[in-house]
Amino acid sequence: MERRVFIQPEALAALVNRRLLVAGALALLASGLLLSRFAHLQIERHSDFVTRADDNRIQIRHVAPPRGLIFDRNGVLLAENRPSYNLAVVVERAGDINALLARLKKIIPLSEQEIKTFRKSAARSAPYQPVSLKYRLSETQHAKFAVVEHLFDGVEITAQPIRYYPFGEAFAHLVGYVGKINDREASQLESHRYTAIDTIGKSGVERHYESLLLGEHGREQVETDVRGRVMRILDRDEPTPGANLILSVDARLQQYAYELLADQRGAVVAIDINSGGVLAMASTPSFDPNAFVTGISHNQYNALINSPNKPMFDRALRGQYPPGSTIKPLFGLVALQEKAITTDYVIEDTGFFTLPNVARPWRDWNYKTGGHGSAVDLAEAIIESCDVFFYDVSIKTGIDALADYGHKFGLGVTTGIDLPSEATGIMPSAQWKREKLDSAWFDGDTINASIGQGFFLATPLQLAVMTARIASRGRQITPHLVDASNGLTIEYPAEQIAIDDEHWDYLHESMRQVVEGVRGTARSIYTEQYSIAGKTGTAQVISIGADEEYNRDELTKRQRDHALFVAFAPVESPRIAIGLIIENGEHGSSVAAPVARKLFDRYMALYPEQEQF
Repeated sequence: MERRVFIQPEALAALVNRRLLVAGALALLASGLLLSRFAHLQIERHSDFVTRADDNRIQIRHVAPPRGLIFDRNGVLLAENRPSYNLAVVVERAGDINALLARLKKIIPLSEQEIKTFRKSAARSAPYQPVSLKYRLSETQHAKFAVVEHLFDGVEITAQPIRYYPFGEAFAHLVGYVGKINDREASQLESHRYTAIDTIGKSGVERHYESLLLGEHGREQVETDVRGRVMRILDRDEPTPGANLILSVDARLQQYAYELLADQRGAVVAIDINSGGVLAMASTPSFDPNAFVTGISHNQYNALINSPNKPMFDRALRGQYPPGSTIKPLFGLVALQEKAITTDYVIEDTGFFTLPNVARPWRDWNYKTGGHGSAVDLAEAIIESCDVFFYDVSIKTGIDALADYGHKFGLGVTTGIDLPSEATGIMPSAQWKREKLDSAWFDGDTINASIGQGFFLATPLQLAVMTARIASRGRQITPHLVDASNGLTIEYPAEQIAIDDEHWDYLHESMRQVVEGVRGTARSIYTEQYSIAGKTGTAQVISIGADEEYNRDELTKRQRDHALFVAFAPVESPRIAIGLIIENGEHGSSVAAPVARKLFDRYMALYPEQEQF
């Protein structure tokens, strides 16, 4: 029989009440603990959590400054900043970078070079700073990404100015270009100045004036959403733009100089004689500087540096060539000033020159016709480019005096132009040979130097500077490219080379007859419109023995002589000086001189004589 237990109502009520009291006490205790914790968080640690919350939604970002612009003397833009939409990644918010890049490639094409460049830039940048992955997004690419942007944390489209060179190849060596900062450069830079900046001047004016063109970065305080995307700008300190530069160059003259050289390998430099400002400075072949701004591919770069024509080599600034006969006027001037000869001094030129007790003869360029005659003076020697006269005179003058004046006129030394990596050339002397070759100097060395051969090397820029100093009667102008920075004119001091006035008159007239004289080597470029004073030159590429003859048919194109020409105009009041070389052009008179004449014509048309700079 089932046994039943009966509980008294009073006892049951008491049991329930006890249990309720325990539960209530536990609830009160838990509530007290929670309130205490809330009070601790909300009161004691309030400021801490407010800061953390703001850090999650408010960020400080660096703002890259606009790079300074570069203008020619007439206000024509040579280097500008063009707006560009770029795809950028904030690394700390992007998660797995490899996975992110793989997903992005399905939407926007990314080259291996772009990815490689991005990884290098990201490694050098702060993790919170946007790093550009792809530049110059098209409208289609921009629209495609905008649709799926919410799926890519840490990826955003940014507006950023990109450097652009409107004249391309014509100014590539002169203005230079900017490119991505490499590891070597990054280790040498003032890192705080390049925050948010991933390019730097690599060559030309862009490199030489990097500190002025760079500017100072600004800062902005932005509010972001949970995915790190910018919602609004809370505060902004504007960056300081880089300085704008005004060059002495005339873009029209520069473009024309580049076109004149066309498909040839060569260089031409035109200088304003009065100021020393470079009017044009072209080197061919050239390259497109815009290809370097956002990163050039390895294949493209290798094609440029391995080309036999060396398009990236600045022949005007760094090309070192035997100056040939272009230095004869200067050496004649030195001989007069040092009183080694007078204007009445004459020689008999039979086509050969010999030294006492030396069997080897040194030939004149026209030795086959018996030389230049029985009474050749300095003027005739310059006009007809008589080698034998300068062989004789150089021995009388001495190499030390020739070298000393050569340096004063810009040979064998840097000219001081505001460009990086200028070559010094070689103005040979006994001291130079002793220091560089540990060898004694011989009279034969002097003879070779007297016609711009042997150890002698000069750049087209140096030849233009030499010519400008001859034209200005010894004023040691400093060639330069930048006339003004942010509206402030830059002064370039000049010293005077001591030369007797009558020697200048004689030299200028002699060089004038090179163009105007019936037997002048540059007679073909004579014009009645204005006067030109000049000197042709032909420089050997390979050595020709005393018993050998120059035979172009037996030589390859690159073994043939270089063609050179130096000149200034107008003779009465010199304003422009030119130095140029055409590699393997063979004849300065028929190949180089006509190029200079065309450049003179353009200059005279652009700047009539009544107009002064």
